[in-house]
Amino acid sequence: MNVSPVSVQSLFITMRFNGTVLATGTAFIVIGASGPLLVTNWHNVSGRDPDTGKVLDEKTGGVPNEIVIRHLAGNAPITWIDKVEALYNENGEQLWVEHPRLGQRADLVVLPLRDVAGVTLLPYDLIDPPDGMELEPADSVSVVGFPFGLSRERPFAIWVTGSVASEPQDDFGDLPRILIDCRTRKGQSGSPVIQFRPKGPCSLKNGVMTFLGNPLVSLVGVYSGRVNLESDLGFVWKTSTLRELVDSLGPYAGKLQMNVPMSQSTIGLMNAPA
Repeated sequence: MNVSPVSVQSLFITMRFNGTVLATGTAFIVIGASGPLLVTNWHNVSGRDPDTGKVLDEKTGGVPNEIVIRHLAGNAPITWIDKVEALYNENGEQLWVEHPRLGQRADLVVLPLRDVAGVTLLPYDLIDPPDGMELEPADSVSVVGFPFGLSRERPFAIWVTGSVASEPQDDFGDLPRILIDCRTRKGQSGSPVIQFRPKGPCSLKNGVMTFLGNPLVSLVGVYSGRVNLESDLGFVWKTSTLRELVDSLGPYAGKLQMNVPMSQSTIGLMNAPA
């Protein structure tokens, strides 16, 4: 069957404390100066509300000390492999990295990955090309992740589509984020938010109208939850903010300059049999 690479770039994650499941969510990969980085929300890895510090799991009062990542393993047939990554070292120090200026006020983190043996990496690119897609209010965007933990056995991500609800050039609430209007739910925290344009006519940032021979994907940012439980408005932390975080670990390596081994070829994934 035909599979979009975007559907396997989003990774199903499970937050645990000593093997006990606390929550599920979504993550994706970018490549930093030292290797692959897992991108997700601060509240996923800390188990706390970034604004209040309150523990999110009210039933157990637990916070995670490890995260299980369901990685893509092979593409013919498509298979997955689970990897467990610690969230703290032996001294109790956190292993995830927060935004260098905003800290936990920016609800996104990167976790340097220690174990990618047997993993196929499909990272997102953080470079915003000048001839990329324009982003304006009411433009269509998709949150690609795992609401309610759906698709955990065959983790093709679920695409939930909405629209840009605030001015993309503005920082909503004086933080580097925008609002989207989208029916998102638990489990989608940490999802990549993308512009997706299928084959056909498309307007670019440089004002050129072009005809796409292949689908075009642009990373808008990282989804981190709704403004409140009664609203479908949700926060998206801008890709530029994620880039600042990645750059704090060293100059961004870029999608094509990966210094980690690729265990499987990703060529032909779009049409890989499953």
